[in-house]
Amino acid sequence: MTNMLCATYNIQYCKGKDGQYDIDRIVAELRDAHLIALQEVETHVARSGDVNQATEIAARLPHMYWSFGPGIDADASKVVDGQVINKRRQFGNMILSRWPLLSVTNHPLPKTALQGLVHSRRAMIEAVIDTPLGPIRFASVHFDHIGPSTRLPQVAYAKGMLLNGPRHGASWGGPFDDGWFDRPEPPMPAPVILMGDCNFAPDSAEYDLMLGAISPQYGRVHEAHGLADAWVSAGHGEDEGVTIVHAGGSARIDHCFATHDLARRVTKAWVDMEAQGSDHQPVFFEFT
Repeated sequence: MTNMLCATYNIQYCKGKDGQYDIDRIVAELRDAHLIALQEVETHVARSGDVNQATEIAARLPHMYWSFGPGIDADASKVVDGQVINKRRQFGNMILSRWPLLSVTNHPLPKTALQGLVHSRRAMIEAVIDTPLGPIRFASVHFDHIGPSTRLPQVAYAKGMLLNGPRHGASWGGPFDDGWFDRPEPPMPAPVILMGDCNFAPDSAEYDLMLGAISPQYGRVHEAHGLADAWVSAGHGEDEGVTIVHAGGSARIDHCFATHDLARRVTKAWVDMEAQGSDHQPVFFEFT
């Protein structure tokens, strides 16, 4: 296989446009992808049936490796006949992959307590994966919905963590010692794909921070060792595309950013406007 199909989808805890919760519908809308980044996956919440959506989704995709990284993690346990039934009420992001996740890190993003507004801890889950295109790091993120003041610190943190990954190193390292850890240090490749619900459009300060600002003379000025918008790399304009439609209008806020070595390998990108599983639309990117 020389093509790699990546998808990002904010699944809104599997609540579709019809108001029904349907895990099977979400999975059907994503089944052909090789790498999947999900957001708004929840576990043990009454509204969605008190199920672990991460394990339920994974069970329907038995050919894929996966990991789930919550931003919210609260107790949902019960005591039955004196025995604790341990359950966690979680809300976060998920990665699924056709190839093993060699290592995974869940990054909590910067958060400030706000007065009188519903808000929550956001996170970015990052995995090292040895793909047919070579070893990469693949991340699923959900930035805050409130506004630039809460998102800009998150964007700066996520960008810094991803671009400086090789400098930070893997989750474990040093000389191999099977008395301490049963496997050698994993790779920490520089190539990165970041996908997710970013809650910002291309005309925003957050987009400028992620990619580089616009010069009146030269257009978008990218850092040589920074990130590119894979949607634009596929031939679309920054102002093209819609990934969510709501009462306030429509926008492209679900993105795929990649280091330039990978962005050059994007051949197609599209939004599935027929999908009904969430308030967002899934977005697909083909790398060759």
